Amino acid sequence: MSNTGDGRLLLALDEGTTSARAIVFDEKGNILGMGRRPVRRILPKPGWVEQDPEEIWASQLSAAMEAVEDAGASFEDIAAIGITNQRETTILWDRYTGEPVYNAIVWQCRRTSKLVDELKREYGEVFRERTGLVPDSYFSGPKIKWLLDNIKGLKEEAREGRILFGTVDSYLIWKLSGSKAHVTDYSNASRTMLFNLKKLDWDEELLEILGIPDAILPEAHPSNHLFAYTSKELFGREIPITGDLGDQQAALFGQACFDYGMAKATYGTGTFLLTNVGSEPKGAEGLVSTVAWGLEEKRATYALEGSIFISGGAIDWLVKSGILESVKEFDELTSTFKDSDGVYFVPALVGLGAPYWDQYARGLIIGITERTKKGHIARAVMESMAYAVRDLVERTSGLFKLKELRVDGGVTKNDVFMQFQADVLGVDVLKPKNLESTALGAAMMARVGSDPSCTLDEIASMWELDKKFSPLMDEETRERLYSRWKEAVKRSLGWALGA
Repeated sequence: MSNTGDGRLLLALDEGTTSARAIVFDEKGNILGMGRRPVRRILPKPGWVEQDPEEIWASQLSAAMEAVEDAGASFEDIAAIGITNQRETTILWDRYTGEPVYNAIVWQCRRTSKLVDELKREYGEVFRERTGLVPDSYFSGPKIKWLLDNIKGLKEEAREGRILFGTVDSYLIWKLSGSKAHVTDYSNASRTMLFNLKKLDWDEELLEILGIPDAILPEAHPSNHLFAYTSKELFGREIPITGDLGDQQAALFGQACFDYGMAKATYGTGTFLLTNVGSEPKGAEGLVSTVAWGLEEKRATYALEGSIFISGGAIDWLVKSGILESVKEFDELTSTFKDSDGVYFVPALVGLGAPYWDQYARGLIIGITERTKKGHIARAVMESMAYAVRDLVERTSGLFKLKELRVDGGVTKNDVFMQFQADVLGVDVLKPKNLESTALGAAMMARVGSDPSCTLDEIASMWELDKKFSPLMDEETRERLYSRWKEAVKRSLGWALGA
């Protein structure tokens, strides 16, 4: 591709759980170049999930270089950078040396389960009221406490201001800025269990409960803030970083879900359903309230979120376990087998997130008979992803009736799955032409932050429909299948407590 030379391109850095990606967009949201590098997960003990922060940084930097080259551009052409990231993943590093004090503790990690049980019993309602979150090992706060309690001398160094905490966005901005900016945005801050959802600031009482000194925390700003300039040594010039969003909020923004009640589901390692609920946080049983984004100081747009920890990750499990040879085989089998023949799969491989919040649930396959083939199991895994989204939608029914669902993520390429999702929900499922909603959201937020003339209406006009899936299943069948799913989930709950 040719170098535009107009300095109006946007670079999105998309640091996910399994890869660091970068995409160059033009101002209309068209993809010009891409780069990708894998990021290893480290599994030191059952239920523990870590990553190397230095590897995250090196992979993201390399992906950025590749994306700009792939676009036929140079960093002179980049007007602004937007960052989006796996949320909740926790990194602590030394303010003066920049060295991480430990591996990043990934959002999937369950090492803090016992601590979270205690927090739920004593302070569950306090955390829910202040942060909109259900205490869970998923979030950053308990991970920070574990690090402070288990690394010798770290708590004292943190109190002295030597140690810094950040979610991945904060760590990347620190590195990009040449160790000058220790910042985050409201959406990422709202995933820590430390951030007051209404005040849009760190909550002193919650910090005290967890024994976390405020000296380690980054400054929290709106998502379109001028967070920093990149170090000149990195890209040959200083480039403004004017967009920062957690990955699921970025996808909501990239899907142009700007009106109350608009919802998107992103299917990746897990599935995340976010619904725009406007300028005031709202609650629903089993779901969490979160900041969607902020465009002004101390003001935000909020979302209701349901986080399903394992969805596409279950396909990976099928392959790694040897049940299937490849993801391609999964697609072939789910197309060939028209149903699961009564087999249900509950993807509680790391416990269950919303709406059950059961750290001790475990994966389950039920309904197996001598007729069951691996195609039925593959089909059951596929169907579980759709049922789990239905679980989340059910919890929002008291606030609004879902009219349609916008979708993105790798599994949306499977039309059979998309049709089943529409059938199970009983609403239209809309797949856009640009499935890179997360990176697009980060890029467009960076544009809003760097170009005051850019409006949400202009961004909404960029959204284009690729395919609409309308429900074909009759209501009786839909409800019968879903009721059996709920029975299967009940049998998986609390399983590890008896181990």
